[in-house]
Amino acid sequence: MIATALAGRDGDLGVIQAFLDEASAGGAALLLTGEPGVGKTALLDAAQERAMAGGVRVLRAAGAQFEADVSFSGLSQVLLPLDEELAGLSAMQREALKVAQGLTAGPPPDRLVVSNAALALLRQAAVARPLLVILDDLPWLDRASSLVLGFAARRLGGSRVGFLAVARTGAETFFHGASLAEHEVRPLDGGAAATLVSARFPELAPRVLRRVLAEAQGNPLALLELPTTLDDPQRRGRAALPSILPLSRPLQALFAAQVSGLPAPSRYLLLLAALDGTGDLAVLQAAAAARREIGDLAPAERAGLVYVGEDTGRLAFGHPLIRSTVLQLSASEDVRRAHRALAAQLGDQPERRAWHLGSAALGPDEEVAGLLERAARQMLRRGDAADAVAALLRSAQLSPRGTDRSVRLAEAACLSVTVTGELPRAQRLLADARQGLPELDGSLYASVAACHLLLNSDGSIDAVHGLLVSAISQRTRPNDPGDPALMAWLHTMLMVCSFGSVPELWPPFDEVITSLAPRVPADLDLLARTYADPVRSAVSALDPLDAAISGLAAEADHWRILIISSAAVYTDRLAGCRAALRRVVSEGRDGSAVLPAISALTLLSLDAFMTGGWDQAQRLAGECLDAAQAHGLPLRAWMAHELQALLAAARGDYDTVRELTGQMIRWALPRGIVQARLAAHHASSLAALGQGDFEEAYQEAAAISPPGILASHVPYALRVPMDLVEAAVRTGRHQDAAAHVAAMRQAGLGRISPRLTMLTNASAALTAPAGQARQLFAAALAVPGADRWPFERARVQLAYGEQLRRVRATSEARTHLSAAVSTFEALGAAPWALRAGNELRATGPAAVRIEGQRAVTLTAQEHQVATLAAAGLTNKQIAERLYLSHRTVAAHLYQIFPRLGITSRAALRDALTDLAS
Repeated sequence: MIATALAGRDGDLGVIQAFLDEASAGGAALLLTGEPGVGKTALLDAAQERAMAGGVRVLRAAGAQFEADVSFSGLSQVLLPLDEELAGLSAMQREALKVAQGLTAGPPPDRLVVSNAALALLRQAAVARPLLVILDDLPWLDRASSLVLGFAARRLGGSRVGFLAVARTGAETFFHGASLAEHEVRPLDGGAAATLVSARFPELAPRVLRRVLAEAQGNPLALLELPTTLDDPQRRGRAALPSILPLSRPLQALFAAQVSGLPAPSRYLLLLAALDGTGDLAVLQAAAAARREIGDLAPAERAGLVYVGEDTGRLAFGHPLIRSTVLQLSASEDVRRAHRALAAQLGDQPERRAWHLGSAALGPDEEVAGLLERAARQMLRRGDAADAVAALLRSAQLSPRGTDRSVRLAEAACLSVTVTGELPRAQRLLADARQGLPELDGSLYASVAACHLLLNSDGSIDAVHGLLVSAISQRTRPNDPGDPALMAWLHTMLMVCSFGSVPELWPPFDEVITSLAPRVPADLDLLARTYADPVRSAVSALDPLDAAISGLAAEADHWRILIISSAAVYTDRLAGCRAALRRVVSEGRDGSAVLPAISALTLLSLDAFMTGGWDQAQRLAGECLDAAQAHGLPLRAWMAHELQALLAAARGDYDTVRELTGQMIRWALPRGIVQARLAAHHASSLAALGQGDFEEAYQEAAAISPPGILASHVPYALRVPMDLVEAAVRTGRHQDAAAHVAAMRQAGLGRISPRLTMLTNASAALTAPAGQARQLFAAALAVPGADRWPFERARVQLAYGEQLRRVRATSEARTHLSAAVSTFEALGAAPWALRAGNELRATGPAAVRIEGQRAVTLTAQEHQVATLAAAGLTNKQIAERLYLSHRTVAAHLYQIFPRLGITSRAALRDALTDLAS
């Protein structure tokens, strides 16, 4: 227990150990001072433990408020264990101590006699072994005992007696004038404070931990007590924290006496300052009105409870806990009056005014409820989700009409399931909303909340799509682009249709968008055109999208950042959104906006994968998965699995690919989430290409979009166009490959991004005659900006090098193959590096082995065939990989075996090893 409580106290313990050593050798006294709760008593406990371990006898006493007026009560605590040693004193001294302690009756003894007797007794007791006297809470020690023990503490030289006492900073005791050595116990530093809290409360969310650390300011008692006043959702960061943290009884006691002792005008001004939180003296004076003056704070200043900052000119509390103490000691009517007074001064700050009015309200008030509802939406835009939900709940409480109350509860449920990730809470709120309004099923907020709950359990795409369609069909008022409930419905419907990935789901979404014309929100229009079916509609949105991305640097609205970034996914523009997405992650965590933070992490991980930051992509995907699993969000977990599967595929971890894609498909199939299945096909296609299994790669890529077709409303088709073409060529499906290239060109994929321009040209090169192929490959690699996608560019270099080697342009082939090898190795794409390396070696001189007087020679292509056969590939697989017919492969092996002196494939590995050596 002591070890945990004394985190960060190595320096203090060193001072105490030095004191103990000095006291045991020749007597010493030490006074520890520090603010209340800083851990002085814990240090006394540690000193006692160390002293006893060293054979020192310990006498301990503590001042108590109820005994402060009882003379010699403290002295009696100290000396009572030495009763047997009294016999060694003179009769006068013995009698004086007995009377002072109330053990015998008699006239009051002279204080000097008692002091000398106490000193003599302590010295005598220390003859056999060193003695340590520990005194806690000196300010509450009775005056008579303080004088006697202070007398003794100043005269310990030559003894083996130690005096160790503690007092709070600023408290006057008789020991302060005794010229004793003092040591101030300081609050814990940030690292030690975080260690202490995290060890006791490991469940604290990072933002909650930061709040506790800020409020406690290194005070160990506050660090350990503040989390106990929070409920579990608050500790885990899933519910809003109060603007002023509540105090436990031990914490309230730290400053209660000082606050309670102030005049009433001072206490009211302190209450205004506590509730205001800004320290603006003008606001406080205006809120206090004519009844109070700022000068009434003087007693609080003299007590050290508040001060005015020299650099800021604002009022600040001496310790954050004083603010909480003031609030808890104030009568509820005074608190409401102060809230109303502050609200009257904040007409230009609607959010703060709404909070104060909401806190002051005693009963239903639609005006205040409406202010809180609007404030909640503003909070949400900047990522402060927990406070937004809290504001909506207070708004619901203050709603006079049951209908409004239910709708606001439904909106709070919607935020809980789509933003804060609190699914159980969302279920409870939705149930409460329906209890007050059974026909709530027509509410758009309720339908959105229900859809997310269903998709994170066992609900299917068809079921949630039907629920959304039913809700919108029950609306009687015209669709309004300024209606936040309608916007929530549209974004949820877009997500559901995207997950379903079939054209038949989209008409209800399109109808609502059409109904909003010509006032369709610009960002939603961008998202719809670039995310739903980008092959056919993205090009017309690129200019406004680029303008929107350029404005993200100054954007504070998290939802807008996510909308614009999502529009950048299939248009290959995520790089321009990175800084804004990182803000969403950081600020979203601070405000409990779990889902936006997970979305931003997913987008950042995808961007890192596409642009070659694979280690970062792996870390971000893992963080995304951890957050999704911690909050019970399988709907988000599969997206993290997709990224992990792509990384595993590119790096050659095929067991992981199979495991992750299997999980994705098993989860997605019964729910009809086609997009997850397409993502699994993408990873499997990439893995098969890396292995040289072109038949498997073809089947996986064709499952996303058939050859010759860029499937409608399947944006994943933009992820694998070259995969399908390459696999088709390698498996002899030249017509399929050509048809797909034609579809790519007809759709104008190259107009969407440099990446797609590069892949379109490279795919065309794979299907073109040798002369045209070189021009197309060169054009692909010359696309400005294509180097931002290093993995795919290296794949193009590999394909170009393979083509050049086949037409015996060996030197040029080596240039591109070497570049591909370097990129693959830098990325950690092991199977691709191996594949490119094999091609590079195939451009080198023939392999030769001298056997006796006879030279055994293999051409570069024969050596490559033999190497692949030794690795276990079949003739057909070797043919696909090397662009040969399987008959040519068989002919090569027929000629190789006798030249190497072997008769079977099983002997190839050893023969090639001998050849290399």
